[in-house]
Amino acid sequence: MENVVRNDWTIAEIESIYHKPLLDLVYQAATVHRQYNAIGEVQVCTLLSIKTGGCPEDCAYCPQAARYHTDIDVHALMKKEEVLEYAAKAKAAGSTRFCMGAAWREVRNNKDFDRVLDMVKGVNELGMEVCCTLGMLTEEQAQRLAEAGLYAYNHNLDTSKEHYSEIITTRTYDDRLQTLDNVRKAGVSLCCGGIIGLGEKHADRINMLHTLATLPEHPESVPINALVPVVGTPLQHNQKVDVWDLVRMIATARILMPKAMVRLSAGRTDLSVVEQAFCFMAGANSIFAGEKLLTTPNPSFDDDNAMFQLLGLQPREAFKNETQSCGHHHHEQQAVEATA
Repeated sequence: MENVVRNDWTIAEIESIYHKPLLDLVYQAATVHRQYNAIGEVQVCTLLSIKTGGCPEDCAYCPQAARYHTDIDVHALMKKEEVLEYAAKAKAAGSTRFCMGAAWREVRNNKDFDRVLDMVKGVNELGMEVCCTLGMLTEEQAQRLAEAGLYAYNHNLDTSKEHYSEIITTRTYDDRLQTLDNVRKAGVSLCCGGIIGLGEKHADRINMLHTLATLPEHPESVPINALVPVVGTPLQHNQKVDVWDLVRMIATARILMPKAMVRLSAGRTDLSVVEQAFCFMAGANSIFAGEKLLTTPNPSFDDDNAMFQLLGLQPREAFKNETQSCGHHHHEQQAVEATA
């Protein structure tokens, strides 16, 4: 196996990897994982919904869309002090990346955005990697976030271009790709993955992985989510994703994007420790921790610590791929290395 990160994968190549016999696939992924990453090191991230519900988009999986009747209470943007208190708790519990999510369609240049920039500065000063997911961004807004100390920006593709309009009609796939490009231009690390269990076919999963793996630079972080069906959303009756489908996705993502953090995200509550161990074996090296994942349940920090001890996993330190300096405060305009 040539030791090189590729951005020119073909659909046919990805198909043949994805459809391999499961144990062969996991073995190949584990081998690639070992070549490129510290085995047994898992990044622990915490996600906080800083502005909940009332979103004008129609994402079919999301309880925060204003048009669906779910039991989500709409909350205005949180205060900076509350957010920093939450971040400090997450840090104390072992998280090194703190992600703030706002149920917005896009960022607008207003007081709320100024408040988010303030939160970014504050969390950055705690020595955590700060991530935001705020919807669509212009290049100039991405630049302002970078200047405030933003480390990463999350903007998922959700599914394949072909299946996208079945799930979301209020924006296009190209809108997504444009935001990814704007984030990259600002030198911010990219967190971009998708969700399985949206009623898509295997071909859609393969096409989504193809889009990610053929970006000019792979995302540094690739969340693989399993749909958590929420009552009141159009996908409330979707079947639970088979754990082996999740393992197959993680393993394929690992082989295609050897250096990315592949993140076990939504749907982890339903997985036993054995099933999660399989995911780590297949190359997952990042999890979301804490009671809530935006608005759906998530395992508690204590359960995770017990699992880490059992499996011999170590939490990854913050800013690990920065120039290995001792100080946490990374440079104002940190350029995220292509190798990160």
